[in-house]
Amino acid sequence: MVTSYETDRGIDLAPRQAVEYACQNGHRFEMPFSVEAEIPPEWECKACGAMALLVDGDGPEEKKGKPARTHWDMLMERRTREELEEVLAERLAVLRSGAMNIAVHPRDTRKSA
Repeated sequence: MVTSYETDRGIDLAPRQAVEYACQNGHRFEMPFSVEAEIPPEWECKACGAMALLVDGDGPEEKKGKPARTHWDMLMERRTREELEEVLAERLAVLRSGAMNIAVHPRDTRKSA
């Protein structure tokens, strides 16, 4: 912990207001804010670290979350459907021709028929 040896003597402090917060675990505490400051709707509880809400205030705004991008979404950003169908046809042709050499795992005891 750091100790400051500065004092407030001879300094005109900005007008302040005490704002009360309460957490879900029943702890209540006050935080000093400038009267000109925008008061945050939530603050970390001094006692337990949970998020405390402003007493007699509006709750925090719901943040609009972006939907998760899937692999398909990212693929469609790079290629058109026609390009993907062309690549698929090429790969299927290679697989069907047997030109692709697929190694068999050495521990595979199944016999090829």
